[in-house]
Amino acid sequence: MGAVRDGESGGGRRNGGAARRTAWTRAGLAATGLGAIAAVALLAPGGGAAVAGAAESGGAGHGDRVARQLQRDTQAVVTAGATGVTAETVDADGRRSTARAGVDDLERRGEVPEDAYYRIGSDTKTFTAVVALQLVEEGRLALEDTVEELLPGVVTGNGNDGGRITVTNLLRHTSGLPNYTDILFLSDLDAFTPENYRETRFSTSDNAEKVALAMTEAPGWLPDAADPQGETRWAYSNTNYILAGMIIEKVTGHPWEHEVHERIIEPLGLAHTLTPGTSAYVPRPTATGYMQFPGRQELTDTSLMADAGADGAIISTTRDMNTFLRALLGGELLEPATLELMKETVPAEDFAPGGGYGLGIAWRPVEGASPQRCADGGLWFHGGTSFGTVSETGVSADGRYSAAAAAYTLWLDDQDKAQEQFRAGIGLVDRAVCGGR
Repeated sequence: MGAVRDGESGGGRRNGGAARRTAWTRAGLAATGLGAIAAVALLAPGGGAAVAGAAESGGAGHGDRVARQLQRDTQAVVTAGATGVTAETVDADGRRSTARAGVDDLERRGEVPEDAYYRIGSDTKTFTAVVALQLVEEGRLALEDTVEELLPGVVTGNGNDGGRITVTNLLRHTSGLPNYTDILFLSDLDAFTPENYRETRFSTSDNAEKVALAMTEAPGWLPDAADPQGETRWAYSNTNYILAGMIIEKVTGHPWEHEVHERIIEPLGLAHTLTPGTSAYVPRPTATGYMQFPGRQELTDTSLMADAGADGAIISTTRDMNTFLRALLGGELLEPATLELMKETVPAEDFAPGGGYGLGIAWRPVEGASPQRCADGGLWFHGGTSFGTVSETGVSADGRYSAAAAAYTLWLDDQDKAQEQFRAGIGLVDRAVCGGR
């Protein structure tokens, strides 16, 4: 995320000199109400569909039908407003279907690359949670450990109390901690402009500053001191996953990026998944990411963006995201008992209407879900938004069916059209994974 320094935003200073900054991340957008995903239908259709892999049990004709449906669904996201979209689905037989629509850039108007890289935003949180849970399996961390025990003196002030918050509370968003990106956005909405974005897109901030900023606000609640693990109150907070990344580093002696690479990226062969550090660039091939800023009609190229952490930094592709999700729900990354713990949810209507949020992964019901695909009537997902990119994912409970898509447009002003694009993206994933309506 880029940052806005005090002199640029006209703001004061908090926390003994910590600069107030404006963050550019998905989760902050979603949590502030700016993150409803939408767009205007500007473009003529482009791109095509392909089917790869072994034949499905339904035969070649069935595979063609899957590809045609995926192409229709991908085009629907563009019709709703995305400048460009790429999507891939994988079925129980390992057959991969891909589709593209829209254009890679409003000026060049070429095809969106099939293997395009994109920022996955808060889909990063699932990677971070897997690392934390692997450390639990190794006995190096306990879900009952408190933040105060692991990071003494970090979560304190204005009623915040790290002694009342466990690792479970962080991963499940039941901590009650203030969301540092809420503060960053709401403290100075006048700074949320294309001009300020261009000025600050290479700026960075560190974890300590983000957490310190969160501590300038009172918590929404404190988990019950007698049973913090049983907390069911839920509110999305990027601060939780910044702290989770800090805990991973404290326990292992390595940055969270190192552990994600060694434990997930390398073992699964995710050759197109990376953590960019302070780089503002997305590798090629990619497509231009666009965003409509509040109060503006035009789209701004927001492809460049530096600075993100364990809450939203990873860059990947649809193929790698499908591989990760199938491996996770298929039991390749966690022991069965740990995976079941990950899937224990609390109600999270704001995030998944009718569903719930677990330890870094969420579940939602799918209307008309096929019992053969989604026996529990829904799918597992997370999703993520960064400036100019919307990541949508889904996977069946057994890991046999999955879908990943990236739309290269984020509109923040027209909420009706925002919801139209959002519904189109959700529909694509639901039909691909569960055969939903």
